[in-house]
Amino acid sequence: MGHQGGRGERRISAVFLGVVAVMAVTGWATWTGYSTSTGLAVFLFVTSAWIVSLCLHEYAHARTALHGGDLTVGAKGYLTLNPLKYTHALLSIVLPVLFVILGGIGLPGGAVFIERHRIRGRWKHSLISAAGPLTNVAFAGVCTAPFWLDALDGVPQAFRYALAFLALLQVTAAILNFLPVPGLDGYGVIEPWLSYRVRREMEPLAPFGLIAVFALLWIPAVNAFFFGVVYDLLGALGVSDLESYCGRDLYSFWQDANGVCEVPLGRGQD
Repeated sequence: MGHQGGRGERRISAVFLGVVAVMAVTGWATWTGYSTSTGLAVFLFVTSAWIVSLCLHEYAHARTALHGGDLTVGAKGYLTLNPLKYTHALLSIVLPVLFVILGGIGLPGGAVFIERHRIRGRWKHSLISAAGPLTNVAFAGVCTAPFWLDALDGVPQAFRYALAFLALLQVTAAILNFLPVPGLDGYGVIEPWLSYRVRREMEPLAPFGLIAVFALLWIPAVNAFFFGVVYDLLGALGVSDLESYCGRDLYSFWQDANGVCEVPLGRGQD
């Protein structure tokens, strides 16, 4: 396919716009306290925002690949931001959302399928792999901006907590994605610079990389070290441990609250 694709291949999908609409409405409900259940509003806001970030992550891979020489990404629907167009919608969307709900961790999903043989130059291959997690880094920067800009005056408490938890998800996703483990983007960054022999030996491990990382995070010492790094980075961005913890507590509204993170109900909460 030797063309850049028609406008239809790049038109933002109704599915993505629907998710953005949910994010906007529930973000407003979280801010104003309009919802009778602050926890439900936070849950829907953070989940929809997380899906938006996953779509942008995959779009970044595809867009960079397009400019790198893979002109097939348009026909595959990758430039429409439609999560249903991904090669593995289950890996790219469903599992990452499930991990957030169950464990409060931004586990990366499966990447879009890039026809690597169409791309020339090691730097281009590395940039395509790095583009996704760099999107998570940018998303984390936006979420934490009110904190490191010291612009929290007037930001309702529930919305502040929601942003803190969303930032935690983006930071965890960025760190995990950048790990040099076969199957993750971090390995994709360094793979073009490895010898042919090493790449051949690592190739069979790619399907198991994400599973191995997930299994390691169940080890208490590894989990403590990982989240220690995450909280240190959030702290450097002005987000306290309490704020991200309370965001997760509000998000998990179906669990019994411990009272530490109660927020005022109704409009005008602060």
